[in-house]
Amino acid sequence: MKNKKVIIGSIIGIILIVAIIITIIFINMPKEKPEEVLNRYFSYVNEQNYEAMYQKLSSSSKEKISQEDFITRNQNIYEGIDSNNIKINIQDITNEEKKKKVSYNEEMVTSAGTITFHNEVYLEKEEKEYKIEWSSKLIFPQLQEEYKVRVETLSGKRGSILDRDGNALAYDGIISQVGIVPGKLGDNREENISKIAELTGVSVETINNYLSASYVKEDTFVPIRKVAKDDTELKEQLLQISGIMINDAEGRVYTLGEEAGHLIGYVQAINAEELEKYADKGYSSTSLIGKSGLEAAYEEKLKGTDGVKIYIVDSEGNQITTLAEQKQKDGEDIKLTINSDIQTKLYEQLENDKGLFVVMQPATGELLALVSTPTFDSNDFTLGMTNDQWNMLNTDEAKPLYNRFTQSYCPGSTFKTITGAIGLETGSINPDEDLGYTGTSWQKDSSWGDYKVTTLTGYNGPKNLLNALMYSDNIYFAQTALRIGTSKFTESLDKIGFNQQLEFPLSLTKSQYANEDGINSEGKLADTGFGQGNLLVNPIHMASIYSSFYNNGNMIKPYIEYKENKNPEILIENAFSKETANTIKEDLIQVVEQGSANDMKVNGVTIAGKTGTAELKINKEDNESGTLGWFDCFTTNQGDKDMLIIGMVENIQDNNEGGSHYLIKMIKTLFE
Repeated sequence: MKNKKVIIGSIIGIILIVAIIITIIFINMPKEKPEEVLNRYFSYVNEQNYEAMYQKLSSSSKEKISQEDFITRNQNIYEGIDSNNIKINIQDITNEEKKKKVSYNEEMVTSAGTITFHNEVYLEKEEKEYKIEWSSKLIFPQLQEEYKVRVETLSGKRGSILDRDGNALAYDGIISQVGIVPGKLGDNREENISKIAELTGVSVETINNYLSASYVKEDTFVPIRKVAKDDTELKEQLLQISGIMINDAEGRVYTLGEEAGHLIGYVQAINAEELEKYADKGYSSTSLIGKSGLEAAYEEKLKGTDGVKIYIVDSEGNQITTLAEQKQKDGEDIKLTINSDIQTKLYEQLENDKGLFVVMQPATGELLALVSTPTFDSNDFTLGMTNDQWNMLNTDEAKPLYNRFTQSYCPGSTFKTITGAIGLETGSINPDEDLGYTGTSWQKDSSWGDYKVTTLTGYNGPKNLLNALMYSDNIYFAQTALRIGTSKFTESLDKIGFNQQLEFPLSLTKSQYANEDGINSEGKLADTGFGQGNLLVNPIHMASIYSSFYNNGNMIKPYIEYKENKNPEILIENAFSKETANTIKEDLIQVVEQGSANDMKVNGVTIAGKTGTAELKINKEDNESGTLGWFDCFTTNQGDKDMLIIGMVENIQDNNEGGSHYLIKMIKTLFE
């Protein structure tokens, strides 16, 4: 019994000793394993919590680098390369001289792509915690303390916009950067700054703000204003002033400037809202982006994608190794169907007016010119517009920022061809039938009250389709619309694209034949028949409709991006029958040969055309809304040189020649 007690006591003693040993071991056990410490450290890197990272360093490491220097170095590198989503995968942990050596693979996403590498780090235990023996090699294995990580942006070039012959309309070229070297302004500093302000349009206050920036020293080149490379007169005047220096710089160049301002548009620096909207499209705060015209419409194709190179350099700037590189990608060039000669010639004819021209090859749909006046010079936006310049553009009553060929307008008598074609298609009229009325005013019956349809020109001969087109007879087409009836008339207009969005790179206003209340009276129907009422037509859509008279009744789809295959794309097949289309075409030829557009005759060229005047009056007392002049025409015997032209000019009430004939003089310059 005694021996049994001794044995039990011994066992209990052994258990107590073991428990004490286990307790001692547990008390001295580190809070985290080495791999846990390292994983936590890199979780702090992902969080950009540099203070917490520093707390994981060993005492010996902290003696070598202060918290401030540690934060600066890590922040500059990790954020400089846009690192994120850092992951480590522990490969091995070994004991070395009372330390733990951890081998791991690391992966991080950066602005230049994903970087992967193998690395090693030592951890030593300090007061029950493993601490990291830190050096710059923990960031990258090749990174010595005196080395630096560099990020180089490799700019992707923006694509050019070319005309049909390959001539650049918009391209990345050379402009001139005007700047001031403060130390060379001389004794007449204030006077010289005042002269510079006067010539450049940059205020004295703004110039002084540039010169007082913290980085500016006496020999610093301080950029003030960009100017066109070929603006030699301005540059020569500026170079007469002490302190001025002019350097070459890269910039977007628009060769046609005002001639194609609305068509080509312009680029400017991306703003904060756009940068957020296109966050996943590769833009940066220094990117340029298309703001209007084709520069905006083709932005996705034109924009270049910047490349990025991340590399390590030694203390003398020599490259040691490349960590990651993403090649830049240049944007695509866009070749247009535009003929620069036609674009320029028509702009020069119309530049002092408010108006538009649309020129199309009627067999193919190629748009040869799109002109809107008044306009702006695209170069002014990319060179940097002063507040005065912008205010003048923005407040000008002539609306130079308003793109007229994308809008819709009352077409006046140019619409009579469409009413006539619908009348023929629906069997509502016979082209040779004489409607039998006389005089220059008419009403259906007394239910119309005081309202009468009036026409300007009385003429002898039958009141048939040919004469009605030749003399632009409002009465004939009012009667034709009434014969057709509202339902058939609107159905026919819907068939040829009214109230529908025409597919085009630039947003075009839809054509319409009525407001929300519809064509709700005989008077409105009659007015619509001769091109008035609430009728509005987009000029590019009108070009497509007129192409049907050239193409045996098929409406051709207008397009502006050049293609080698000239096979036309039909927008609406059999918009009118071949017989109807050819009847209208032959009658329009007579309008030019012996009718109201006789002054459009050109020797050797067969031209079909229609004059038009659209009154914008709200009521009889309205004398301010103005009048639009139109002339729509197409050549028929020039083969692949045939042109279809839609022209409009505003406020012709102030023009003694009348709008159509004023436009005819301009259009005829294309045949000289």
